[in-house]
Formats: sequence, structure tokens, C-alpha cells
Amino acid sequence: MPAMTRKEDRMRAFSTWTAVLALALGLGQPATAQNQFAPAITVNERVITQYELTQRIRLLEVFGTRGDIAQAARDALIADRLKQQEIDRVGLQVPPEAINAALDEFAGRADMDLAQFNAMLAQNGVDAVTLRDFVSIGVTWREYVRARFNREVTVTDADIARAQGQIGRATSEMEVLLNEIIIAAPPEMADRAAQAADQIAQMRSFADFEAAARQVSALPSRDQGGQLDWLPIANYPPQLQSLILDLDTGEVTEPIMIPNGIALFQMRGKREALRPAAAPASIDYAAYFIAGGQSDAALQMARDIANNVDTCDDLYGVARNRPADVLDRRTLPPAEIAQDIALELARLDPNEVSTNLTRDNGQTLVFLMLCQRNAAGAAETDPDALRNQIRGQRLTTLADALVEDLRAQAVIVAR
Repeated sequence: MPAMTRKEDRMRAFSTWTAVLALALGLGQPATAQNQFAPAITVNERVITQYELTQRIRLLEVFGTRGDIAQAARDALIADRLKQQEIDRVGLQVPPEAINAALDEFAGRADMDLAQFNAMLAQNGVDAVTLRDFVSIGVTWREYVRARFNREVTVTDADIARAQGQIGRATSEMEVLLNEIIIAAPPEMADRAAQAADQIAQMRSFADFEAAARQVSALPSRDQGGQLDWLPIANYPPQLQSLILDLDTGEVTEPIMIPNGIALFQMRGKREALRPAAAPASIDYAAYFIAGGQSDAALQMARDIANNVDTCDDLYGVARNRPADVLDRRTLPPAEIAQDIALELARLDPNEVSTNLTRDNGQTLVFLMLCQRNAAGAAETDPDALRNQIRGQRLTTLADALVEDLRAQAVIVAR
């Protein structure tokens, strides 16, 4: 049996001491509280408690995981224990500042700082320690995999040339046919919007979803019952692509939180389509901010601007003699674009405009224009970046195989 870490010793001692004290004072805990810390699974005699399992299930629910979440949580926690056992065997430790940086980056993917992200998790019954454990094992395991396998992975010039040769070729790409609803959810309407979104997420009928879109959606597509045309799945934010592709026909996503709104998508169909190039490496877009939100005056100004600009470059003339922050022009990888903006851009062709978004709690209208989707060409691709990508893929394959070997040798008991 692997030796327990000092942290585990301290935690076990603390738990035992508090339990004895509670009994001595006659403060017996309810059975449900006692059962939280009962073993749910043991992995080579290392315990996974019922509390840990419940917390991981809630965390996966927040992440929008689909399918059998309880089984996914069990599998993930078993894998974590196997990884931790291997990490302890070699005595690897990652500095706390590396864990903190990873936590900040994780929260940033949801356009939040860590305090905001932890507050959101707490509202969903997830303790901050659960997130820290989840991120910590991931960071430490990556360091272990690099240290163990880095010398075994060789990426040759021929590998780079082969990968470059694939860039820009016509590829078969998945397209999706969706219905959409975005419910406006400023702070004063947040609770009502969340209740409506929960009800819509349970729908499986196209007619019911389309009727709901006509009633509550804040987008122009509400007039068509939320129906969209066929769109490449690559148009959608990377963090939503697997969520959408996992949907069965008629199924609806869980509510997706975006600034001042809640998004839901219903699957109408999927198909393979021939695309002339790979998914965009970056997206060039412009946001021009108009005071007044969705007021008639602000929308009329947006229409006037749209009638007088042909490209994003024309917006610089519109913004002339205005404060510098009235125009925001950016070129970003898809994963770094704010989710509500990314969802709007997914529907646009180059030089098309959207006026569906607001900022400042609805007081500012966002005149959003797609400038260009930039595909990475073979000549533009950094060979070192490709080398790192191939190396990462091969390290991941070796790491997955190691976990399966550890699982096969382990003694795993479900309680």
C-alpha cells in the first residue's frame, strides 16, 4: 500500500478528532452527513469518498458534460487516483504558484476571474477545493508525462512536412442544423430567465422549442422559430462544439450562460460536407459601441452605419473624432473570443453585421462585424508550432496508454 502523504495524514487525523469531539459533546451527525465521507470506491486501497463522487458529478454538470455523468465521474476519479499514485511513486511536486496560474487560466476560459468562477461553482453546490483538486492533478500529471516520455517522442522533419501538406486541403467537415434561443437575462431578470431556460432544456419537440423561441428569444431568428441554416460546427466556439455534436435529433443543450443572457440549441440534423480549408486559426472582427442599447434611436444609428460601410476598415472612418474605446478591432484564436460574441460571429459571413448584443447591462449596443476568418496556410504555419502540436498528441497517446496499464494492474473495489 503506498504511503499516505502528509496532507492525507493531517486530513484523516482532523476528521477523526472532529468526529470524536462531536460524539463527546452529544452532537451526533445525521446519517446523511456521515455517509458523505463513507468510501464509494477504493483504488489500490486509496479511498474515493461519496462526497468526492458527488462533488465531481456536480462539477461535470456545470461543465455541461452529457451522457452518463455518474459513470464519467467514477471513471475520472479512478484515473485521478491512479495518476496520483504514480506521481507519489516518483515524488513529483508542482509549485503552488503553477497550480494557481492554472486555476486563473481555467476561470479565464469562462471570461471570469477565479473568485467569480468559484462563486458560480458555489451556487451550483461545488466546493472550491473540488476545482483545485481537479486542476492540480491535471497540471501535475502533464509535468510527469513530459518528464517520463519526452525522450521517447521524436518528431522528424518528415513528420512536419507531412502535417504541412495536410493544411489547406479540402476536408470533410461536420455541419449542423440547429434551432436557437437566447434569453435576455440582465440581473433583475436572471431568476425568471433561468427558470424558463431549465424548462426549454427539457423539450424534445421541434414545435415546442420553436414556439418557445417565438415567445422568449431575443434574436431575430425568433421569427422563424429559432431556425438556423446549415453551419459548419467549426464556426461555433471550441468549448461548445462537442456539446452540440453530442446532441441527438430533437435534443436540447443544457442552458449555456453568456453575458446578460442564456443560450440553448436544439439539434435538427448533422451532415458531412466538403470544405475547402481547415477551421479558422483566428477570427478578425470589429465591435463598434453605440449608446442607447436596443432603443429605436440606437438601432437606427446601427442601420445607418451598416448602410455606409462595406468592410471593417470603413469603421475607422465612422469612429473618427470619437473616444478611442468606441471601436474594438481584434484578431483572436476562436477559443479566446468571448462566448456571446463567438456565437454571433458563427452566423456571419465576412463583412456581415449583427446588432443582437449589448454591454453595460443593456445600455450599450454592440455593432458587431465579421472581418475575416483566417485559415492557417502551409506557408504561414510555424514549423516549431507544428512540432509541438505533434509532440503533444503523441505524449497524450502514451499517457492514455499508461493510465490503462495502471488500471489493469490496480485493485479497484466499488462499495
